[in-house]
Amino acid sequence: MLRVLGNSTVTLPRYLNLEPSLAMDWLEISWDELHIKERVGAGSFGTVHRAEWHGSVATMKRVRHPNVVLFMGAVTRRPHLSIVMEYLPRGSLYRLIHSLASGEILDQRRRLRMALDVAKGLNYLHNLSPPIVHWDLKSPNLLVDRNLTVKVCDFGLSRFKANTFISSKSVAGTAEWMAPEFLRGEPSNEKSDVYSFGVILWELLTLQQPWSGLGPAQVVGAVAFQNRRLVIPQNVSQMLSSLMESCWADDPSQRPSFASIVGWLKKLLKSPVQFIQMGGS
Repeated sequence: MLRVLGNSTVTLPRYLNLEPSLAMDWLEISWDELHIKERVGAGSFGTVHRAEWHGSVATMKRVRHPNVVLFMGAVTRRPHLSIVMEYLPRGSLYRLIHSLASGEILDQRRRLRMALDVAKGLNYLHNLSPPIVHWDLKSPNLLVDRNLTVKVCDFGLSRFKANTFISSKSVAGTAEWMAPEFLRGEPSNEKSDVYSFGVILWELLTLQQPWSGLGPAQVVGAVAFQNRRLVIPQNVSQMLSSLMESCWADDPSQRPSFASIVGWLKKLLKSPVQFIQMGGS
């Protein structure tokens, strides 16, 4: 199945330009070839529908990653400007985390494996040439397949990192997951995604919503100007507490790379110890 995002003002993802040698007609999909089914969501860029294309999902001959949602092609003729991506039936990680059955579906090691999925996807994006900074990394922008594999999606705010830093003054995202320097409108780099990952890791470990009870403006004040961070429960292991704290360092240069985060999480998954002590979430 495919995921179709359609709107008359939609902007195609910037990562489509990674291989300029590809002929654009090879990526072109005719609207008439899509069998549009039910609507599965909506956002600021348009609505999302489930669809079939030639009865199945075609494999693209591009470099891709198992933890990044696969781009299939695009409808570039008006009035049906659309992006066509693979369909992941379990929906967003946010919805899965905050569902009533999350505690039954997501045991401790499954949650840690999901965090590893996210880190692998971002490590891939950050190591492209030029690197891609997501800038809106949050659990609603992570999709989950039938096997509970997590994939990074929604590159609406993504930018190529041409220099050391990129301006964050002209875009907006979701304050609960955003780095303090980004919220202050300061120049930022890929380490802003690392901060956001720390919030996602906190969500997976606590099964709670970040900054619950605070409005967006209050979150901006707390994170960007009061140097506050989410409270890590005492029942979370010291190893994971240290990882989250390092992701949330106020100085972006002190935050780890996703390459090191991947190594850290792999090491933790090989450990026989519990990551969350009994009696916690």
